[in-house]
Amino acid sequence: MRSERARRALGLTMANYLSFVHRTNRLTLEPETMAEDATPHLPAIVAMWHGQHFMLPFARPEAWTDCRVMISRSADGDVNAIAAAHLGLGLIRASGGRNAAQIRKRHGVRGFLQAMTALEEGAVVALTADVPKGPARVAGDGIVQLAGRSGRPVIPVAYATSRRINLNSWDKATVNLPFGRAAIVCGPPIYIDRDMSETALAAGRKRIEDGLNGVTDRAYAIVDRHAG
Repeated sequence: MRSERARRALGLTMANYLSFVHRTNRLTLEPETMAEDATPHLPAIVAMWHGQHFMLPFARPEAWTDCRVMISRSADGDVNAIAAAHLGLGLIRASGGRNAAQIRKRHGVRGFLQAMTALEEGAVVALTADVPKGPARVAGDGIVQLAGRSGRPVIPVAYATSRRINLNSWDKATVNLPFGRAAIVCGPPIYIDRDMSETALAAGRKRIEDGLNGVTDRAYAIVDRHAG
């Protein structure tokens, strides 16, 4: 277990490194009117895939002054939370789970209620759609329930860089590198019906997965110069 001082040093180092990566990549924004297009749908739930989320603080338009990100209460989560706070994001310390025991251990219910409150207060809430630790890129029920019960849309977002290291981790994590090309891609808002039946949950998960896979594939196509 890292000491609090070590976690803080790592978090600040991470924040500074991510800022450096963002500054030194040539950025493409798609659509260029992302902020304007999203405004009528705010407050919203910004979704991303685990392992692809490190650069997401820089996808936030300047007008989104109150943006709160959900980060686990683990030791690694502490480092990520310090970095996120340094980059101007508010924090909700919780994460989802695949069963009741995981949800309890990860403070999932408390996080859900805090996210509901944040949306009611007009804040943008950002979170990963897939649940640690896997399966990767499979949306959990939590984000579907949050969208359905709050009435706020899910906006899928991806940030990719041409220079990167792909890790062999459960979440297919990517370490973004400087001095290349970057792309931020935002998909259309996804509204979820309040119906929380198993059929509706499955349909909601599928819509969110399709939206996130679409923006992720598009972002990598842009930076790898396969875009049409």
